[in-house]
Amino acid sequence: MKREIVLDTETTGLNPLAGDRIVEIGCIELVNHIPTGRHFHRYINPERSMPEDAFKVHGLSDNFLSDKPKYAEIIADFVDFIGDGTLIIHNAAFDIGFLNAEHTRLSHPVLSNEVIDTVMLARQVHPGARVSLDALCKHYGIDNSKRTLHGALLDSEILADVYLELIGGRQVGLALTTASAGVMEVEVGGIKLVARQRPVPLPSRLDAATREAHAALLATLKEPLWAYYAESA
Repeated sequence: MKREIVLDTETTGLNPLAGDRIVEIGCIELVNHIPTGRHFHRYINPERSMPEDAFKVHGLSDNFLSDKPKYAEIIADFVDFIGDGTLIIHNAAFDIGFLNAEHTRLSHPVLSNEVIDTVMLARQVHPGARVSLDALCKHYGIDNSKRTLHGALLDSEILADVYLELIGGRQVGLALTTASAGVMEVEVGGIKLVARQRPVPLPSRLDAATREAHAALLATLKEPLWAYYAESA
């Protein structure tokens, strides 16, 4: 089972080393690249005032955050939710830097999860193209009309859609493999199903006239692929 956590944060600014803090965390769980419906979302009291520039980005005011839990009060639930899952983050250095600064401030171990940065991934998939979240939504036809302001949970939901497109679309959760002759294994969301060929094939429903008409059609084609199947039927 492959467990991934799509994660986003909102903050009071750009530099955790200068005293900026996290004010919101949003996470979406994927298992074998399929959303499970489980999520983690918290608003956080940053224990400092909100700069006007940051407020314009996410709309989280001092008054709104004043009664929210501090990071120390949510860290255990957050770490428990992400577990050892791979973190999927857009511009990962920013979010990981803030999270680890919060953990260090509390003398808590920093995060050691594997991280996939979707900015780097997008640059590999679409070299030379714009790789902002809005630009990728436009490229893949993902609805981000509700994104009037940045929000950690909404951005995580949008990023989950973008990530699945970047790694090959929503069919990545479906894997087909042939285990042996006459047996087809189908894996969907980590659940393996096995389809076996009938020991006695069903009788053909084609009558003689239909077979003759089909043979006549094949005779008019140059090395038709269907001739192989007609001969082996």
